[in-house]
Amino acid sequence: MTRIIPLSLIAVASLYAAEVELTPISVESTVITEVAENAKVSSDLAQALSTSVPSIDMVRRSGIANDIFIRGQKRDNISITTDGTKVCGACVNRMDPPTSHILASQIDEIEVIEGPYDVENAGTMSGGIKVKTKQPTQAMHGDINFGVGSWGYNKIGATVSGGNEIIRMLISASNESSEQYKDGDGNTMAEQLKNHPTSGSSTYKSQYEDMDAYQKKSVMAKAFITTAENQELRLSYTGNRSDNVLYPSSAMDAIYDDSNIYSVEYNIDTTDNTYRNFNLQYYYSDVDHPMAKTYRDWELGTPAIDATNHLTTSMQGIKLKNNLLLGSHELLVGLDGSERTWDGDYYNTTTGAPLGGTSKSIDNAVTTNMAIFAKLDKNFGDLSVTLGARYDSTHIENDNVVQGDNDYNALSANIFTSYALNKENRIFLGFGQASRVPDARELYNIKSNTTLDGTDNLEQTTNREIDFGYEANNDTFKFKIKAFYSMLKDYIYYQKGATPTTANNFKNIDATIYGAELTASIYAADDITIDMAASYKVGEKDEPLLGQTDTNLADMAPLRGNIAVNYEYMNNSVATLELQASDKWDDIDWENGEQELDSWTVVNLKAKHALNKQFSFTVGVNNLFDETYAVSNTYHDLILLDNNFLINEAGRYFYTNLDFKF
Repeated sequence: MTRIIPLSLIAVASLYAAEVELTPISVESTVITEVAENAKVSSDLAQALSTSVPSIDMVRRSGIANDIFIRGQKRDNISITTDGTKVCGACVNRMDPPTSHILASQIDEIEVIEGPYDVENAGTMSGGIKVKTKQPTQAMHGDINFGVGSWGYNKIGATVSGGNEIIRMLISASNESSEQYKDGDGNTMAEQLKNHPTSGSSTYKSQYEDMDAYQKKSVMAKAFITTAENQELRLSYTGNRSDNVLYPSSAMDAIYDDSNIYSVEYNIDTTDNTYRNFNLQYYYSDVDHPMAKTYRDWELGTPAIDATNHLTTSMQGIKLKNNLLLGSHELLVGLDGSERTWDGDYYNTTTGAPLGGTSKSIDNAVTTNMAIFAKLDKNFGDLSVTLGARYDSTHIENDNVVQGDNDYNALSANIFTSYALNKENRIFLGFGQASRVPDARELYNIKSNTTLDGTDNLEQTTNREIDFGYEANNDTFKFKIKAFYSMLKDYIYYQKGATPTTANNFKNIDATIYGAELTASIYAADDITIDMAASYKVGEKDEPLLGQTDTNLADMAPLRGNIAVNYEYMNNSVATLELQASDKWDDIDWENGEQELDSWTVVNLKAKHALNKQFSFTVGVNNLFDETYAVSNTYHDLILLDNNFLINEAGRYFYTNLDFKF
């Protein structure tokens, strides 16, 4: 794998040795369409992704704003962009991951990149998510959506788009809220916590036990202005306002979580035989997130200070991309720069006074990244080749004089090939290398205003990976199987009870992850389709952490899969029966907080009925047999309550949606 860079250079030379008509190709990825149309249970993007792509699992934290894994990787090991912009969560405990700042109901399509095969964005080490939201149209279009569900869930959303040859505009808004859902045993989130036999648990005060799980409002506005022939100025804004989001497995809840995302983009499409596209984009995002003990009986009723950890972060970036056609070679070259700030303060919620110890959780950390990248596509008849390379230079600093600054440089590269055996079958093979730097929490964070769990001398993590697979697509069925082997150098890992005791918990280790994913669709009849998906992965440390014996890597969900039968009983009207299942989760890193979890199987039913071209409604029930189960584990890189308290998924859940389009 260390020969990836030389191999890429050799392949570049070979591309120029032959001149073959170019047809568009892309790095192997999964594209999800009709995201908004299918997001009927909630607007939580993490839930929509985990039920659509076998390589993605969800991290359950609350009723909304949940996080994701791609092949067992999360946090900064994967990159997430929305229309080219980046937003970073302010919470050190992932209460507001990037997926929580865009709603599924606002999305047009999502590209899921599995592996280190995206050179356009920093940090696409083990995978990435590229979200494309709805675009303004010239013709007047709109939709209105009403949704209700069990446990007081309700949502109303609307989108309107229209314009003329000079300007096109879109505005989308939604309001969503829910009471606490109940698990298969009939317990709300607060009751799950109350029933857990843990002396260190932080139960809810009696007056807050029945409070709503969350309230969330969002608005997205866009204006695309034609400035000249084939030239366009694109302006966009997205704002999210979330209030009183409960996180029962942690010691604090989010009092509010507010985010703003701004983007200014200038795009030029040309008909020149060489120069195809020019795109320049500037974006800015900010997040304001206070989390507090306000609703809790801390230490089982013992009087304690109502503490707040108030965190803010901002991210701004600029990216220049040029797309060229050089003979039969399509070349993308670009420049990428960004700066993130992150700051956090501990204080008494009632008085506003700083807490004892240190008043800072993160002391104004600033991460500055500069990069250059290039990607080249070429076809040799039935063989398609994509090459990519990126060079990053990153500087990280903070205002704590004890904690040192950090500088990182990284060269990433990949080559991905696809060969068509015939019109219906193809094979593919990819080699990639990519890195990501530590974030400010891993470097500098001070937990509970007294304990340093950050480690300020961490190395950046590098992933060297091979991916290969086979795909068949014909009139009878569609089938794809993908396998991967990932070698992680200096992987950033959380060690529970590290030495010195409870300090510098983040460590660099070497590890491997390997596995496979399968998707298939069988066209059983003109009106019946059977969809199937499954994923399996294994993660292993090269050696145990100091003072430990376990080599299992955390966050490696077991074998999971689903099968769905879809019956189109009339035009645009479909009934679906789905079975989702997971094996027992027993390959765990118990020394760092994980626990064995039982296998589970759930059954879901859904029917979408089109009354006409404008009106349709959806009715459904998830977890038909009221199974009690959990989808994510208790690895201690999340700051969880003692004794591994785990949130169960929702029990039997009924929902209905009414959609009107014009």
